[in-house]
Amino acid sequence: MRRTARLVITAVAVLGLLGASCGSDGSAESTTPATAAAPATTAAPTTAAPTTAVPATPVSGAITVLAASSLTDSFNEIATAFMTEHPDAKVTVSFGASSDLVTQISQGAPADVFASADQANMKKVTDAGENAATPAVFAKNSLAIIVGAENPKGVTGVADLANPDLIVVNCDPAVPIGKYSAQVLANAGVTVTPKSLEQNVKGIVTKVTSGEADAGIVYTTDVAAAGSKAAGVAIPDNINVIAEYPIVGLKAAPNAAGAKAFSDFVLSGQGQKILASYGFTAP
Repeated sequence: MRRTARLVITAVAVLGLLGASCGSDGSAESTTPATAAAPATTAAPTTAAPTTAVPATPVSGAITVLAASSLTDSFNEIATAFMTEHPDAKVTVSFGASSDLVTQISQGAPADVFASADQANMKKVTDAGENAATPAVFAKNSLAIIVGAENPKGVTGVADLANPDLIVVNCDPAVPIGKYSAQVLANAGVTVTPKSLEQNVKGIVTKVTSGEADAGIVYTTDVAAAGSKAAGVAIPDNINVIAEYPIVGLKAAPNAAGAKAFSDFVLSGQGQKILASYGFTAP
């Protein structure tokens, strides 16, 4: 009887293994109007942002990132979070107008990563063969009018910017925000002569929050970042534009592994969460 019981138990075990084996069978860029597609000739080749996981292999050493001014707060936080994940790495982010950053890259400035506020400036990098991979869009943004706290001049929309008594500041069209602003004004059929052209979008914010200017067109994220120092006036979707932000590791990167790891982190769930907290939208 004991021998028979053992045989029955063995048979059941074998059948269980066969069942488990069957059950595990493997069969089981651009700058665009908010309502229009981007012109194919102005965008650098990009890939959609994947939900990339943080690399399992730690990276180390200095990582230099060149990033658009509108990314200042978000990328400072991303850099801190990245260094928490990779304590042997040191990330330094240099912010500026995307056009100025491209000039630095073309002149051989040592940098590992470039994050642009538009596709056109990224295309300059890819056309020159200075990219190490295909750029990936990691965020999007839209535009708004920034005015002083509590909107003292009573600006209600883009048409008001044509008022000659209003001090409006902008950037040169070579700078992404300058180009975007020109598109918004053209879409609205409004002509504006700015009182000054600032170096980058942060210059517009500074002029308005300090009271030196009455209004300017900036990114919605810049209005949010200004907090109580400024107010925002919405730009309707039918004349607004969507800014795409691409990122890429550079071919001449002193720290190629670090460049890839940082770019992947920006595209990861954690990086995307940080960007969203500053008002950027997913690509």
